[in-house]
Amino acid sequence: MTDGPAQERALDLTAFEALTFDCYGTLIDWERGLLDALAPVLDAHEVARTGDEALLERFALRESEIQEGPYRPYREVLEEVLRRLGSDLGFSPSEEEVRAFAGSVVRWPPFADTVAALGALGARYRLAVVSNVDDDLFAGSAAWLGTDFAEVVTAQQVRSYKPAPGHFHEVLRRLGLPREKVLHVAQSLFHDVAPAKALGFSCVWVNRRAGRAGGGATTPVRATPDLEVPDLATLVARVGGSGSCLS
Repeated sequence: MTDGPAQERALDLTAFEALTFDCYGTLIDWERGLLDALAPVLDAHEVARTGDEALLERFALRESEIQEGPYRPYREVLEEVLRRLGSDLGFSPSEEEVRAFAGSVVRWPPFADTVAALGALGARYRLAVVSNVDDDLFAGSAAWLGTDFAEVVTAQQVRSYKPAPGHFHEVLRRLGLPREKVLHVAQSLFHDVAPAKALGFSCVWVNRRAGRAGGGATTPVRATPDLEVPDLATLVARVGGSGSCLS
């Protein structure tokens, strides 16, 4: 949730040279990907579902508690999440099921507006990704995105997970820009907007869950973005209307 009407605050989109993106939840539809990957496991173990939102919230709880511990590759995080979800819901997933669930990341699809938006924004800005994922899993997702990112910073590279600050420090170092020239674009208030704002970044909140209660697959927190948009197409329109060179 946000604090007050900060999303209406004026933001000069011509002031930035680079956009940094969260990937899963912002570019890739990770909640749909998660639910699609969990469905065959739950069906195989005859687990009665109480609703998608409850399942996503349970996922968020288990993922966060694992990522707060010592660094583990994201494949291992997802494997352990499924084991803990199984314990919560009364079943024991097989090793084949946990491996398949962790590997499903590469099949999670982008949102409908992602590819076109990245193409348009890439005509104006340098684009970078800061993602809580392994290098090989992001490589699979990158094939969906069709974008040559200037920089890609993963959890595997910095050995930590957002909301820890490692991704943000590293992407600034690689871009060679002051943070005033970098705009962070993300869906998750917990993983991205709150920590990025605390570090002095300007932030766009892509509120993909607008109209839906709760935090879904991310932990609910309070944060104040500089701009709120419902999707990337709206961000492109805002950039196009701010005197940019978008065509």
